[in-house]
Amino acid sequence: MSGIYIHIPFCKQACTYCDFHFSTSLKGREAVLNAMHREVETRSGEISNPIGTIYLGGGTPSLLQPEEVAAFIVQAKQHFSVEPNAEVTLEANPDDITPDRLAAWKELGITRISLGTQSFREDRLKWMGRAHDAGQALHSIDLIAKAGFASWTIDLIYGLPQMTLAEWDEQLTIALDHGMPHLSAYCLTVEPRTALAHQVAKGISTMPADDDQSAQFDRLMERMETAGFDHYEISNFGRPGHHSRHNSAYWEGVPYLGIGPSAHSFDGRRRRWNVANNARYAAAFATAERYWEEEVLTPAQRTNEALLTGLRTSAGAVIVRLEIDALARNSSVVDKYVSSGHLLLRDGRLVLTKAGRHFADRIAAELFVTEDDRGDHA
Repeated sequence: MSGIYIHIPFCKQACTYCDFHFSTSLKGREAVLNAMHREVETRSGEISNPIGTIYLGGGTPSLLQPEEVAAFIVQAKQHFSVEPNAEVTLEANPDDITPDRLAAWKELGITRISLGTQSFREDRLKWMGRAHDAGQALHSIDLIAKAGFASWTIDLIYGLPQMTLAEWDEQLTIALDHGMPHLSAYCLTVEPRTALAHQVAKGISTMPADDDQSAQFDRLMERMETAGFDHYEISNFGRPGHHSRHNSAYWEGVPYLGIGPSAHSFDGRRRRWNVANNARYAAAFATAERYWEEEVLTPAQRTNEALLTGLRTSAGAVIVRLEIDALARNSSVVDKYVSSGHLLLRDGRLVLTKAGRHFADRIAAELFVTEDDRGDHA
């Protein structure tokens, strides 16, 4: 199975924390969308495997008209072998949700809605720069729940400035009371060149202490486990049958094709990324200029990526898939984290414990191999 990611690079307004590629200007929208369709055509021979997932992300795909969304799905089915039961996800913002739009999306083949809720509090939404209000957040969830999609999910952010454990508990209670089958919960991080980074640098916003963020993550795991959700990836919780197939494929190293400005692709050996500039991307198809860069990953890079992504999942990193024997080269690191109760060796996998999930990136980094670590492969 392979996947297709379609990046829609337009938003109504900029969020305080976001470092994804987007534009709040719709100037050149038609040219960009046309170029994206051309990219699908020109790259249709790159994936021969059946397509199991299509993901429209961004940006804000729900800004598109239903017929514009439909055009990408129809084209994907024309140029690729899309499985009949493929998961087709559309990212949407609460202010774009209406009964008519939901019905149209379902009719044209969307099977899963990913709702950018982020918070149910008015003050937080204003600080984040979100285009929706608290009422729209709740109303949109109710509409999606009644629309009959195969699955749907909401996003929430914790670790916000001055956020208390009580506030986070309140957010989780509201989400669970509204019956979502999947939750993506992200700890706020300060990304360079964002409004949040400027606020922190100027002392306008103060990030919470690590202990506070850690306590909120613990409460998240506790509440979701009690409610019957699988914690199948560090930031993702789903009821059985509602795990994101598209994102799971990323973590398992499945090949995928990325379409649109800034979109990334991966074929198992090579990673490719498109220019993160709408005008340059669109112009390239008129002038036949190259609009992407790429690199062939080394065995060390592939091993490290398998460790980084695998350890984030409940399934863990499959040891025999590591091209370089990272366990042998870092046996003291493995022993340290197994002894401390942060890491398990189970059924041929490296798996983080609940305590270890707090340090997923750190543990993976300590297990990384270098270009000099060639020797015997696992």
